[in-house]
Parts: sequence; C-alpha cells; structure tokens
Amino acid sequence: MPVKLSLLDLAAIPPHGTARDSLSHSVDLARAAETAGYERVWYAEHHNMESIASSAPAVLVAHVAAHTSSIRLGSGGVMLPHHSPLTVAEQFGTLAELHPGRIDLGLGRAPGGDQSIYRALRSDPAAADRFPDDVAELRGLLAGETRPDGIRATPGAGTRVPLYILGSSLFGAQLAAALGLPYAFASHFAPQALHQAVAVYRDTYQPSEEHPEPYVIAGFNVVAAEDGDAAREMFAAARRDRVRRLIKRGPTARDYSDAEIEEFLGTAQGQHIAAMMSRAVAGTPDQVRRGLEAFAEEARADEIITVHSALDADARVESVRLTGAAG
Repeated sequence: MPVKLSLLDLAAIPPHGTARDSLSHSVDLARAAETAGYERVWYAEHHNMESIASSAPAVLVAHVAAHTSSIRLGSGGVMLPHHSPLTVAEQFGTLAELHPGRIDLGLGRAPGGDQSIYRALRSDPAAADRFPDDVAELRGLLAGETRPDGIRATPGAGTRVPLYILGSSLFGAQLAAALGLPYAFASHFAPQALHQAVAVYRDTYQPSEEHPEPYVIAGFNVVAAEDGDAAREMFAAARRDRVRRLIKRGPTARDYSDAEIEEFLGTAQGQHIAAMMSRAVAGTPDQVRRGLEAFAEEARADEIITVHSALDADARVESVRLTGAAG
C-alpha cells in the first residue's frame, strides 16, 4: 500500500526575502500538494523567528484555504498554552464553517520559541501543566458542549474539528493514547524518542468514538529532484543553513563560510545538531519513495508528514510534486 503523504510547511522566509514572499509561496506549495494527492498541509506556530512566517496558523490556513479547493489544512500545531481553549475553538470553528471537511487542529504544548515568548504573549509557563485539561475543554467546545458558566463556542460548537496531539517526547504519546486521539511525532527535528513514543502510544491506546484505532503521523525531511546529486547538495545546503542560524547568535555573531560549517559538523556539538535532521531522504523520486517506505515501516507510521527543506522556493515546489508522484 502506498505511504500516505502530507506536508508540513514551515513558511520559511528565504535569505534576503520577506514574509510576504514566504506566504505567497505557501499558496504555491499547498496547490502543488493538492494536485499531487497529499492528505493535508499543516502550519506550525512559531514566534520571534526571523526565518519563519507561520506565527498565526489560523490566519495562514484561512488564506491558503481560499486559494485551494480540496486539500485538508490545519495547524501542526497551535501551541495551546498561549491561548484559551475558547479562542482556539472559535478560530478553528470559523475555519470549519467556511471550509467544511477540510480543517485539522494539531495541538502542542511547547512555547513555539524561547521562554521570553511567554512574557511577550502575556501567557504563563505554568499553562503547559494545564495542557491535558485544556485539550479536553477544547474537544468539548468543538463537540457542542456548554461550559459550566454557560459559555459555548460560536462558531465552533458542533463542528468537531479533528484534533491531533503533537509531540517529541513520551508525554504527548501518553496523552494522545489516553484521549483516543491521533498522534503526530516531530521526528523531522527531534527524532531521538521516536520509537519509544510510538510504542507507548500504540501499546496504551484507548479507543475513542472518533478513532477506534491508533493513528501515527511522523515527520520526515525530504528533498526530491530529477538529479539525485543535486537533491543531496540541496539537502546539505539546508542543513548548513540550519546550523548557521543556530550558531549565528549574540553580539559576537558573524557569518560562517560553508567550509567552517562543515568543519563544525564534525565536532560533537555539530553532530548533535546534524542528528536533528537525521530522519531524511534526498535523491531522485525513486530513491525518495524507497526512503519514505522504509521510514514508514521503521516508525510504524500510518502517514508521513514531509518537510521539504530545499532553500530555493521553486525547488521546494518541485520536490513536493516529485515526491507525490513517486509515493
């Protein structure tokens, strides 16, 4: 059976580019994914990152939904500790009313940036401890429940927007299993606990009315091109860019050459950063297909959410197209 494919669009702002460029490109990526038969496109909530334009997933979903016709769209994810369940229910309930049957709601409990984000967003780090309760409240609001104080989500009530729990540790796996919800693991940047988390999720899963069986989505980095060597060089350039952004911080930060980045990747710290992108395949469409199939089996995943990491926008669209055709 072919591997189910979806797309995580990080709304990357290219070097010397703008957020407007990135958001326009997100439409191009979603259209390519829709044409190629992908299941869904998700956008992650990030803050205070000059290289990522997806700080407001609900707004981005609305824009892309208006420029596509059938593909599912959603968050991968909304960082719930920054929001009240009612606000999220109203936002995604509005999207569900505007685009019936097309909206997903992935939920995470990370800050979506460094700890200063909590202060800037007027939220509280302790809100992460309320994540399970907030997920349950949000689920109830979307199902049409009325809170004890008489509050209902309008729009939102009765839309039953599908929920997904996101994570890169055992906490998310345990919560998704206990609630009977699908689980999406962030193996595209934090693969260390992948096998253990999926095992915990599948072994302890409690069936729900909406989801009688467990369902695993796993993240995977991809660069597909007609020329395999070109694809591998694009992936190497993307990895260097990731490293460069991570170490180019502080008042003494400077630009590092490609040779310096490659030398750094040979150090223990560099290898740790490189491991963040170790779940990946770069090559021709056939090579990518084999890599996806092998990873799906390894991860015991029902669906692979692909991150197309080429730095060039047109190359990302082509990678989405070729991967969809190969899958």
